[in-house]
Formats: sequence, structure tokens, C-alpha cells
Amino acid sequence: MVAQPRSRMTVDEFLAWAEGQPGRFELVDGEVFAMSPERVRHAEVKAATYLALRSALKQAGSACYALPDGISVRVDRDTVFEPDALVYCGMRADPDATEITDPVIVVEVQSPGTRAVDSGLKLTRYFGLESVIHYLIVDPVKRLVIHHRRAQGGLIETRIATRETLDLTPPGLRLPVPELFADLAPADDGA
Repeated sequence: MVAQPRSRMTVDEFLAWAEGQPGRFELVDGEVFAMSPERVRHAEVKAATYLALRSALKQAGSACYALPDGISVRVDRDTVFEPDALVYCGMRADPDATEITDPVIVVEVQSPGTRAVDSGLKLTRYFGLESVIHYLIVDPVKRLVIHHRRAQGGLIETRIATRETLDLTPPGLRLPVPELFADLAPADDGA
């Protein structure tokens, strides 16, 4: 992430500002950061993840909804992220909303420049939201998913999945990890 030359903002100020800007941005502790252009591999895995979540919701007959990137998640007064996919439950969101306040599952697909942020800052901040039960970090190069899950006593359990089907309960989804990477070129392509 590269800081933008703007004064510090609150999330409300940022969301009003960002709506008219070309490109995508996140706000971290009041500072605006531009999101880097994506590689094809990242975009393919991000799309596959959203579609797999959406399919799993339909199969489960869940009253939850999956959304792709482009929707903001406010984690505090001065920080808002735009995950690569998310799931929320309950009433369907207002069609004109730009943020989801109570995601149950958030997903970040790693890119070379986001590894430390995804596994550090975002891990901590996403779990600062009471609604978040699952945080998935998808690595398109290693073809694995790091699944962080809120457990009893405020603990966060972590497992790494490559060929398994992840149990995302609640809300009761089964996410087949190999599906996320099925359309990628073979692993020996120099990735």
C-alpha cells in the first residue's frame, strides 16, 4: 500500500471522498492507501472464491449473502477495508449501500505486496468486529487457504487447507478449497 497525499480522514469522510475517485482505496488509521493493480492470477482466484461462497450459500439454503470486492468493511472510526469477498447474514443489504457492517466471513486474496498486511493488521482488525467468525487468507501462488476462526474464550484458531473442504460454521457453509484454484494454469508455470 502507498499512502495518498491527503489529510487524515474518518471513515465517513473517506467513503464520501472515495466515491468520486478513480481506482480503489482503503483507509488505515485515518490515512488513505491506494490498492495496487491486480495480477490475473489474483483476479481469477478472487472471482472463484466469491463464486464458491455464493454456491455454498445456495447449497446450504442459507439466509446469508456473498459479495465480491468493492464493498467496504468499517473496522473502527478511522479504518475501512475492502475485502476480496465477504459473507453477511440476515436482512439483505440496501442495494445502494457501500459498506457491510456485520460480515461473518471476510476473505483476502494475497498478492506480493499484501502478505504482511493481510496476516497482521487485517487479521487483528477484522477480528475486532464481533460479527466476524471466519477470516480466510487465500494464497494463489501456494494454492492454499489460511483459515482463521473465532473460537471459545476469544481465541482465534488457525488451520491451513490445500485439498480439504472447509467447514465455515456458522453460517454452515462447506467451501471446497481445490475449487478456488481449479482454473489456474498448472503450478509449474513459474508462478
